[in-house]
Amino acid sequence: MIWGALAIVYVVWGSTYLGIRIAIETMPPLFHGAMRFVSAALLLAAFLLVTKRLAPFRMTLKQLGGAALVGLLLLTGGNGMVAVAEQHISSGLAALLVASVPLWLVVLRLVFRDRPAMLTLVGVLVGFGGVAALSLNGGGESAGTTGIVIILLGSVSWSIGSFLSSRIPMPPNVWTASAIEMLAGGAGLAIVGASIGERLDFAAVSGRSWAALAYLVLVGSLVGFTAYTWLLGNAPISLVSTYAYVNPIVAVILGVLVVNEHVTVQIVLGGLVILVGVALVVSTERRARARAALEPEKVASSA
Repeated sequence: MIWGALAIVYVVWGSTYLGIRIAIETMPPLFHGAMRFVSAALLLAAFLLVTKRLAPFRMTLKQLGGAALVGLLLLTGGNGMVAVAEQHISSGLAALLVASVPLWLVVLRLVFRDRPAMLTLVGVLVGFGGVAALSLNGGGESAGTTGIVIILLGSVSWSIGSFLSSRIPMPPNVWTASAIEMLAGGAGLAIVGASIGERLDFAAVSGRSWAALAYLVLVGSLVGFTAYTWLLGNAPISLVSTYAYVNPIVAVILGVLVVNEHVTVQIVLGGLVILVGVALVVSTERRARARAALEPEKVASSA
C-alpha cells in the first residue's frame, strides 16, 4: 500500500502543476484553490457519512484543531503560494523549487535540536545551492524573481505543516483528517483571496480552466492529497519526501508537451543540483533508519 500511494503522489502531483497553470489562466489563483479544496472536502466528507456514518468524525477538539492547522499550512500557505507563483513562473520551475521541501524539513529538525547525519547536511547544502542557482535572474524567466520568492515561502509553509502533522494531535481516521485539512485550507484561501481583492467572474472562466479545476478536485485533491496524508501517518517522512524529486520531472515534461513551456539551461542545471541534494538527503536518512532498526536485533542476538 505504501508503494501504491507513493506512485499516486509521484504521478498525480506532478501533473497538478500543469493543472494549476491552466486553471489560473481565467481564474483568480487563491479562489481557484478555495473552490478546489472545499469541493474536495465536501465530497470526501459526504462519502464518509454515507459509508461510515458519524464514526469517522469522532475526535477531540485538539485533534480537530491539529488537522485544521496542518491544512492551513499545507494548502493555504503552501499550495496557495504555488498558484500565485505560477502567475510569474512556469509550472516546471515551480515544481523544481518545491522539490526543496525535504531540505527545509532537515532545517526544521536542526531547529528542534535533532542532529542529522553529516551526509544529510551535505545534501542540504548541495540542494540549496541548486535553489540559489535557480533564484539568480529568476531562473532565466521574465518576472521570475517574484514567483521564486513566493514559492520558496510556500515551500517553507508546506514543510512546517508536514513536520507538525506527525507531532501534534490529529484525527484517528486519515480520511477525516484529509477532509478537515482541505476544508480549513480552502476556507483560508477564500478569506485571503477576498481580503486582497480577488473576484471570480464566472462568465470569464474558460471551459479549459473548468476542466483543469475538475481534474484538480477529483484527482489532485481527493486521490493525491488523501494518499499523501495517509503516507504521512504510515511511512517514514524520508520515504514520503521522495515525491519531491519525481514530481518535478513529470511537471517539466508535461509543461513542455502541453503548454509549450520553455526550459532554459539554467533551469535544467539548477534543477538537477536540487534533485541531487534531495536524493542525498533521502538516501542518507533511509540508511540511518535501517541501521537504527537493526540495532535492537543485534543487541538481542548478542545477549
